[in-house]
Parts: sequence; structure tokens; C-alpha cells
Amino acid sequence: MFINFKICIPKPNMIFASYNNIISPLGFTTEQNYRAVLNSEIAVKPTQLHFSNDAFCVGKINDELLEQHAVSIEKAHQHTRLEKLSILSIQDVLQQSGIQPQDDKLLVVYSTTKGNIDILENAYPNIDSKRVYLHQLTQHLQNHFQFKHQPVVLSNACISGILAIIMAQRWIQSGQFNHVIVCGGDILSEFTISGFKSFNALSTEPCKPFDANRTGINLGEAVSSILLTNQELLSSPYHTAIVAGASANDANHISGPSRNGDGLYQCLQTILQNQSLDGCGFISAHGTATPFNDEMESIAFDRSALNTIPVNSLKGYYGHTLGAAGVLETVLSLESLKHQTLIKSQGFDNIGVSGKISVIPQHTPATFSSFIKTASGFGGCNAAALFKKI
Repeated sequence: MFINFKICIPKPNMIFASYNNIISPLGFTTEQNYRAVLNSEIAVKPTQLHFSNDAFCVGKINDELLEQHAVSIEKAHQHTRLEKLSILSIQDVLQQSGIQPQDDKLLVVYSTTKGNIDILENAYPNIDSKRVYLHQLTQHLQNHFQFKHQPVVLSNACISGILAIIMAQRWIQSGQFNHVIVCGGDILSEFTISGFKSFNALSTEPCKPFDANRTGINLGEAVSSILLTNQELLSSPYHTAIVAGASANDANHISGPSRNGDGLYQCLQTILQNQSLDGCGFISAHGTATPFNDEMESIAFDRSALNTIPVNSLKGYYGHTLGAAGVLETVLSLESLKHQTLIKSQGFDNIGVSGKISVIPQHTPATFSSFIKTASGFGGCNAAALFKKI
């Protein structure tokens, strides 16, 4: 069975990918994160977690540093760890853009897989446990910022972030909103790590996407936010639009993708229809460093005749940040386009997939005007988007 849900907007009006923020173990701003990546710094480190006898490589945000930044948040003690990170990230985008939280034409979309999952670990005895529900998390953010509209939750496994960006494009082009802030966030938790551990998917060393010696994923945590807008005056600093987006489900298995990349292939066919690949600099792949995901992606790229387009995965720097991944990786890809630099796929040495792809081995100056972002996740979900400099 094949289930195909296409998201593709043919309207000519441009939706710009604009002001943004990344909070991760590599920094609390996009600039700090991009500089760290160019210096080949990695967030994932062997870590002994309090609920596990095993040490895994994970990317964890420093709690002391978070609390230093959180002093700017009113009544910070009333927020969970994820809420503090989200407030800081959204706040940064609002300040950069000058958009007021009460703007009737502003919507916030929150992409996450687990939200305030650490509430289940009794981490906050003085916080209402109902905030473990995703809609309660966004209600709390609305109360803090006094948004006119309650933020929408988008939770669709690991494609949540890029799918939220695609949906933001749709909401704006429908005329309902002029601006959508997409905030993606997930944190490390016993629940998440135990789940991936049960699959024997976690690596005890930094992950190596698409490499012959890859041994599994690293998990990481991050919050990243980006403004999508139809206002050209707010198109700085990238002057780049999302021109096509698609989602498809290959309905293969609850935790395994189609072996021939059917779902991702359908997404790529949709976004590339009537689009020229002249000037396409790279594909920012999902690249989790698991045997099935990397193999499937390489086959989908190969089937789509994208063999000559350079490919990278950013999981080697951050680990898999789940619902934040699609947003964080889009933001860094925009920085890559802005600075005309191809970011190397950290951890890659020797090709370990059957599909013919061109993995980026080193940071490389280049001239290009567009890029493709892909994502795949549990349940057979896939998404892809094309971004072009205008």
C-alpha cells in the first residue's frame, strides 16, 4: 500500500525564509552555531546519563548556560526546560523582525516529537503535569507572549520541522496570515533515549552519516525558530524563498522506511516538477547514520537523477534533534547559501550506501542559488522542500 499526501503550492507569490535562531550545545544564536560548524565543532559527546548504565554520544545543552540566558525571561521558574529554550528562540526572532506578538496576521507553529516529556520524570513538582500534553505546551507559550492565535502543534515524527515550514508556506499563501514563525524543539529524555536504545540504534561514538563504518545515531537536543513571511521587506538576510514542498508516506513499516525510497522519491518528484536544478548547490539530507535510512535516501536521490548534486547531513554535528532537526538544518542551509559555502558532512570518510550520491567531504566555497532539504521518519513519513534565492 502506498499513501501519498502531496503539499505543493503553484501560486506565484513568494514566501520568504527569513529571520531565525538556533539554540543548541554549539551556541544560542544562529551565528554562533554556523561559526562552530565551520570550525568543525561537534556537539555530540560520550555522556553517562542518570537513567542508563551505558554511555552514549549525545548532544546536550549546558544547563548552567541556559539559566544564564533565562534570566531575561519573566518568571523563569514557572517554565519547563523546553519552554525556556523555546521562549528564548522565539523571542530572538520577534526582536530581529520587529513583528509584534499580538499581530493578527501572525501564527506560530510548534514542531516537536515529545514536547515536555521530562514532566513524566517528575522534573517539575511545582508545574502542572498537564503541560506534558502538546496543546498545553503551546497554550503556555501563547499566554507568555500574548499571541493573538494559539500556536499550532505539528508532530509527525522526524519530518515535523520541515513539514511545519511547508505548512507555514501554505497558510501564508492561503491569505490567512502574513507571517508564520516555525519553532522546532525537542530535548533529551529517558523516554526518548530508552526508545531508541530498544532498537539498538544508538551509537557509542560520533555518528557517521552515509559512511561505510556508521554504527547508528546520536540523539541531540535543540530549539530552532524561523520566520516565514510574504513581506519582501522582511526577506533579509537571505532573500530566499521556499518555492515547493511535498510530503508522502510510503506506509512500509512503523519504524523502517521503504527499501527503495518510494516515499522520498515521490516527494522529490513533486518538488522538482517544472523546476530547474541549475544553480542547486546541495541537498541537506536527513542522514541519521542508521543502515536503513541512509541507504533509502541514497536510493531515492539516485532514482531522482540527483547523483551530481552534493549531499550533506548535519547529524554528525548535533546528533538527531528530532522535531527541531528540520528547522535547525534549514536555517544552517540558509547560512550555507548566504555565505556560498558547502558544509561538509561531518563523520563521513568512505561511501557506505548503494545509491550513487556525492557526499560533501570538506567545507567548500561554491557558487549556487538554491538547495533541497529532505527528511524521513518513523511510520514511513517523508518530506522535501526546495529553497531558491530570489
